[in-house]
Amino acid sequence: MRRAGRVWTGVDRVELAYIEALIADDVPVWGLARTPLGYVLLDSAGLTAFHKGLTAAAPSSSLDILSRLQRGMHPAARAALSDARRLAVARCLPRGLAGMLQRHLPARTAYLNIGHSNLSTRVLSAVRALPDSRIAVFVHDVIPLEYPRYQRAGTVEVFEQKMQRARRFGDLLIYNSADTQARTERVMAPWGPVPQGIVAHLGTIPPVVVDAEVPEGLLPERPYFVTVGTIEPRKNHALLLDVWENLGSDAPMLLICGSRGWNNDAVFARLDALGPEARVREVAGLSDGALASLVKGAQGLLFPSHAEGYGLPAIEALQLGTPVMCSNMATFREILANKAQYIDDSDHKLWEEYVKEWSQRSRDAHQVRDFEAPTWEAHFKVTLTLT
Repeated sequence: MRRAGRVWTGVDRVELAYIEALIADDVPVWGLARTPLGYVLLDSAGLTAFHKGLTAAAPSSSLDILSRLQRGMHPAARAALSDARRLAVARCLPRGLAGMLQRHLPARTAYLNIGHSNLSTRVLSAVRALPDSRIAVFVHDVIPLEYPRYQRAGTVEVFEQKMQRARRFGDLLIYNSADTQARTERVMAPWGPVPQGIVAHLGTIPPVVVDAEVPEGLLPERPYFVTVGTIEPRKNHALLLDVWENLGSDAPMLLICGSRGWNNDAVFARLDALGPEARVREVAGLSDGALASLVKGAQGLLFPSHAEGYGLPAIEALQLGTPVMCSNMATFREILANKAQYIDDSDHKLWEEYVKEWSQRSRDAHQVRDFEAPTWEAHFKVTLTLT
């Protein structure tokens, strides 16, 4: 709800996939949302209508008085907030959450927390108070605890508290990869017994290419490369800038597709200093269709991250037939297998050599043609059966 109107992140897409799967199931489903004033509860019909408004499959309603008073939110998020209140079968102030759930939800309710949001003691205690309830939490990664230097100030402590509550209250932890499970259990082990865990690779929907949505004048001459992701230290854009600086004026074009993040002033300064003749271009705010178009036409997707929970852009690139050059990490090897070129995330020279080599080869001859991406059907056969 808070992300409405913005470009969906990887976690956003997972949440949307779960909503779509749950409202299509025969099992009764409810949606619980935190609002600025408390909580709202939607039944299956309300959640279905809310999803249509969220994905623009149906027009959102006009803003209610409370949403009009809400400042600092994207207009689409305020509309989604209005929809959630309008469609709710029940609403309550924070202190009334447990009572609201007990009045409306049956025994043996399974609570699914998919996006790391609202992992609060209040919510988890209220669910736990339902007779024979079961709590499942999706853990996308524990990167903030493994690499605190890459995080915003104050976020590491908040994330650690969420993970501690997931361990304390969770009956089941869902992981996107075996690597994420191993890393999470290693982090949680000192806190006490770790809940049962299951691994289900994220499903991916093939990106839809919409050439007409590429901004005029943006599409560079071939060959060009792309990198996709928020410009934050973990994504290691500095390595790519070093490589392109060494390649000089003969370098292919590099499109850095993503919005600016945090703790990355040195990289931001280098991007700000790029002149009109630079062989690196920063692009933000692209639609999904435009981004897919650029990735499909690229000589390769470059993914030199220091750490990743899953690496969705690499999977989507392979679905489009675009070769992938990425860091040599366990997560990538588990998901991408032998369909990518793996290079150490600090080996500047080897990255430079491979970029040179890939620049000179035929793009069509090296197109990836036999990559089988994980499916949502397979994912939900695992997760929804056990929750």
